[in-house]
Amino acid sequence: MRLAGKTAIVTGAASGIGRAIARSFVEHGANVVLADVRQTPREGGRPTVELIEEAGGSVLDHPTDVSDEGQVEALVAAAVARFGRLDVMVNDAAIGDSSPLLETSRSAWDRVLAVNLTGVFLGCRAAVRQMLRQAPIGEVRGRIVNVSSQHGMIAAPGSLAYGVSKAGVVYLTRQVATDYAKQGIVCNAVAPGKIVTGKPGPAASEETLAYARVRTPMPRLGTPDDVAKAALWLASDEASFVTGENVMVDGGWMAS
Repeated sequence: MRLAGKTAIVTGAASGIGRAIARSFVEHGANVVLADVRQTPREGGRPTVELIEEAGGSVLDHPTDVSDEGQVEALVAAAVARFGRLDVMVNDAAIGDSSPLLETSRSAWDRVLAVNLTGVFLGCRAAVRQMLRQAPIGEVRGRIVNVSSQHGMIAAPGSLAYGVSKAGVVYLTRQVATDYAKQGIVCNAVAPGKIVTGKPGPAASEETLAYARVRTPMPRLGTPDDVAKAALWLASDEASFVTGENVMVDGGWMAS
């Protein structure tokens, strides 16, 4: 029960990695606020909120477009109104765009950056504002876990806007961690490698999966639960002297 009595917001909680993080946090005793623009998982199955409620977890479903400043501010306010404080903010919501430079439209660029980078900025800002208002528990007022990607460090072939957005998340994480460490704010990122979520699309093609298997030293690809376990550790008191880090969950891809 690493998060017993803590309150966490998880954006992008309807599907994939965000869904796994939300369920893991609840299993470890957290009150969880689900923030997404949809309820139906992209990979199929029942809504996250239904699964958590059925298991007896403490949950609030608060539909949110993370690219909208007002909605993000309302999300944090709703979490505090319901549970009294905000201990953990997980910024996972993201969208993709499989286009190289010359095929990336301005509208596609703007939308990917709005969700993947501005959304994380807005989430961090709203969370830090709230965390600074509340008394620390031990040395920490609150923790932020951003979901970046290995494509924040290496090229995402044919996915310019996505790669740039995730590189921005890595930098944003380090800056927030550095600026607010003395005030008791801990900010880290978790960077997934090839994670098989069950979501359809180009990333799930057999060609892509075959290449990922060759590139990944470990004898399997990742699952959403692999990322959720890393996020859980970063959100817990066990990560007591870790901030500004971008923790790879990639089966050794970046090491090889």
